[in-house]
Amino acid sequence: MLFEDTYQTINHPAEGIFRDKGSKFIAYAFPVKTEDEVKEHLLKLKKEHPTARHHCYAWRFGMDRNVFRVNDDGEPSGTAGRPILNVLLSKDVTNIVVFVVRYFGGTLLGVPGLINAYKSATLDALENAQIIQKTINDIYRIDFEYLQMNDVMKALKDDAVAMLNQQFDNACSIEFELKKSEINRIIGKLEDIDSVKIQYLRTV
Repeated sequence: MLFEDTYQTINHPAEGIFRDKGSKFIAYAFPVKTEDEVKEHLLKLKKEHPTARHHCYAWRFGMDRNVFRVNDDGEPSGTAGRPILNVLLSKDVTNIVVFVVRYFGGTLLGVPGLINAYKSATLDALENAQIIQKTINDIYRIDFEYLQMNDVMKALKDDAVAMLNQQFDNACSIEFELKKSEINRIIGKLEDIDSVKIQYLRTV
């Protein structure tokens, strides 16, 4: 196979904690697919922890190891977001964000201490999470005339294709989801049906 169509992520939120010299580092891991979801979780955590000194995080999306963001939120550069991200990369998980909320204990930890604290809290959260394997799927839409309904439905049902939205009128459309590894074969079958239009919508 020329490409991978599976990835690892977490299926439910998870928490972890690390303490050092009075400082408390609480990690929250969430499965996410968009930056908007990251922002929503961050707003909630800031409301839940209004007196925390820092709300640091890292997220990673997709299969590319370059699609990520880190935020040190006032900690010395490279001591918070990057250690969190490094754990995500080492565990090979994606479509995930980990926030680490820090309550300052009055004693400075220094750069090595901070790196260790953010890394350890993140590791604890992921050890408490269930890591699962998911497939990378593409969403397509097929548009066709009502007369082609039987041919289209047969092609989709023969391969047990997951259908999401269906609209049947004189002009019909179906949104459906395919694993990357199935695309060429199934799209090829659908393209053999007269006067259908197939459009790629997004990857999930």
